[in-house]
Amino acid sequence: MERRFQSNIIGLSIERGREIGIIMDYGINEQDIEKIKSINTPAYVVDERLLRKNLETLDYVQESTGCKILLALKGFSMYSVFPIVGEYLTGITSSSLYEARLGYEEMGKEVHIYSPAYRDEEFDEIISYCEHIVFNSAEQYKRFKDKVKNADKSIECGLRVNPEYSEIETTIYDPCAIYSRLGTTEDQFSAEDLEGIDGLHFHAMCEQNSDTLERVMEVVEEKFGQYFHQMKWINFGGGHHVTRADYDVERLIHIINRIKNKYDVQVYLEPGEAIALNTGFLVTKVLDILHNGMDIAITDASAACHMPDVIEMPYRPMIIGSGLPDEKKYTYRLGGTTCLSGDIIGDYSFDEPLKIGDALIFTDMAHYTMVKNNMFNGVNLPSIALINDQGVRVIKEFVYEDYKRRL
Repeated sequence: MERRFQSNIIGLSIERGREIGIIMDYGINEQDIEKIKSINTPAYVVDERLLRKNLETLDYVQESTGCKILLALKGFSMYSVFPIVGEYLTGITSSSLYEARLGYEEMGKEVHIYSPAYRDEEFDEIISYCEHIVFNSAEQYKRFKDKVKNADKSIECGLRVNPEYSEIETTIYDPCAIYSRLGTTEDQFSAEDLEGIDGLHFHAMCEQNSDTLERVMEVVEEKFGQYFHQMKWINFGGGHHVTRADYDVERLIHIINRIKNKYDVQVYLEPGEAIALNTGFLVTKVLDILHNGMDIAITDASAACHMPDVIEMPYRPMIIGSGLPDEKKYTYRLGGTTCLSGDIIGDYSFDEPLKIGDALIFTDMAHYTMVKNNMFNGVNLPSIALINDQGVRVIKEFVYEDYKRRL
């Protein structure tokens, strides 16, 4: 099959704690940059054109293998673009009742769910939204299997397994770390527990390439492969950086086809980040500039509130037109307006000195931003906007009542 997609991502840089591809031309032209800078800040702006290019890459994988790819809402839940995502992908996977309901209401395709544990009082509603329910343990499955069996629709059940192998360096994102609560390990696994189970699910990756999947799959097959022939499907989980420039898509296709043909199973993938990778921006404005050993610029975007992975991962997001510290003539430390002393975005250099009122555009701000942001200190959330050939459209703005209702 001829490849019909082309990535906008070129070059290498340190981002999210490792060397990965970044957008060097940002995927947008100067006119779009000026349009983004003109809107009220702070604001997340997702580029529909870049989103579609990612989805075309993922659809190529589906067409080449017959696998089914789901949008993991934990990474990207901007439901105003669900109709676009639904043009390409099979459906969504959720981690909670509310995510399941959002996918059911706003995309209307397959709805999957996995949770480390389900609440009794929520499970009937979960059943009403989902066609696939993955359980973390045999005990959870036994607790709820009668409800699934007696549902007024067909629901397929899965069991998450933990291969106890991963190549993730940041422990907070490692589902296979020692003492992990996520998935059933080999020593806790019993063939008797598979009665009524339609599929096995594993998740052992984070922002990684298909060579990592190949090594993970070797371990998964060694520990659980003897049961694959009994299954209707195998779910490879998330963490596949399929839309990154250096990602080996053909290797992924080979792995999927090998498993599918060897065991006669349907294969699912459920990335969240790969859908929205390098498709979005966060535009912010410089509010003040001060000096304390170095020049410091305070912005109306906050690492703590608006891009928490900057602190959690940690990583240094890119700004259009900026450089590394001291690479360009003027270097600044950028921070937010909260009282948290560690609300620091990073150090950046610029060709010209920053001025109060200057707009700065952070790249790769679609995934794990809107889904993780918060209103600490009562700091308002960025508005949400979409850009395409017709211009910029603000989809949602937040107000005081949004803050008050949470409390």
